[in-house]
Amino acid sequence: MIKLLEGIRVLECAMLPTGDQTSRLLGDLGADVIKIERPGTGDYLRELGDRITDQNSVFHLFCNRNKRSIELNLRSDEGRAIFFELLNTADIFVDGFAGDACDKLGIGYLAQRDVKPDIIYCQANGFGKRGSYSQIPVHGYMMGAVAGQSQLQVSEDGVVTEVVNPQGLYFSGSIDGPLSTALYAALTAAAALRHRDHTGQGCYIDAAGADAVLANQSLDAVLAWNRDRITDRRNPPPPVGLDPRRRPKYTYYQTKDDKVVLLAAIEHKFWDNFCGAIDRDDLLDAQNKTFAVDFADGGKADLLDELIPIFRSRTAAEWMDIARMYDIPLCPANSKTDTLTDTHLAAREIVHHSQHPVAGPYTSTGWPAPVDGQPFETSRPAPALGEHTDEVLAEIGYSSDQIAALRDRGVV
Repeated sequence: MIKLLEGIRVLECAMLPTGDQTSRLLGDLGADVIKIERPGTGDYLRELGDRITDQNSVFHLFCNRNKRSIELNLRSDEGRAIFFELLNTADIFVDGFAGDACDKLGIGYLAQRDVKPDIIYCQANGFGKRGSYSQIPVHGYMMGAVAGQSQLQVSEDGVVTEVVNPQGLYFSGSIDGPLSTALYAALTAAAALRHRDHTGQGCYIDAAGADAVLANQSLDAVLAWNRDRITDRRNPPPPVGLDPRRRPKYTYYQTKDDKVVLLAAIEHKFWDNFCGAIDRDDLLDAQNKTFAVDFADGGKADLLDELIPIFRSRTAAEWMDIARMYDIPLCPANSKTDTLTDTHLAAREIVHHSQHPVAGPYTSTGWPAPVDGQPFETSRPAPALGEHTDEVLAEIGYSSDQIAALRDRGVV
């Protein structure tokens, strides 16, 4: 397994994907993640969406892997006392709740800092702690709505719908707000560990989904924000939805075996390589040498029509052999199910197969940045609610009789 964060302990108070995935990422990197859940209720991500077995949704199995679960009533004095005992063993706290929910429970950043001054407090939610929306509960699409991701249209009868394939954007598509938040939050928390090593100081991290979605659309955003300052628009990147005839060097083609590949030979050297590979030197001049990259047809209006039968003459596998042999930017255009059989992705081990003790076989994504000598694995499958309560409390000195008494009082 990946052990880059081995020896780091993370406490998590979160429900649903944003906070859950922040600590999941840290757990995937080797941290010991303890998920603190409300007794009897817990994270209702277990029930959200399609379930493989009761309490085991496909989302829960993914977002809560590599964690231990403890039931703890944080609304009770005893529960909070146990929380702070656990906090003394922790390095990072992940707060996945909206606004000041943890403050109201008496376990917010200031309370934690009084007990453990060097705690790294990482709040990860939809709108963050700072700002006028901070107290609003948030779901994923709301993050995209605030960040300007949604392209909308209104029908004559007043129904507002999303434009499924919006045109005019350079990097369009649905951005996963919860996961985007988690990525920035976990990266910042890991960096905070380095800062703490040097200074002895913890910090407060305020990660927000709307910010993350906007950051992930930054190329489209900076173009929109600076549109009035642009002085040369002769060679823009082709936006989504542009007619392939206007972007023949950077578009999709069907192959002999009815699969699809994406050609991206926009640099002159790669276009030259492509023309050589298909034995079409007559197409070498179909490029605009004014710019270093050329998306268009180079003055050959029928270029797309010339290329369609050429791509139909070979299978997708044959085109990939050509891409490797001649150094051409070309790849298969996979569906989600196609990725399961893509040999390149298999070699990367990004498609991860595991076995859950209750739900059985489960397929998910692995770690997208492999570490040499540390193959990724799910060391702990997603836990049942409170599965590790006794184990975790025993680690901080509670006897079985004491735990039984706490359970009788509803503390755990």
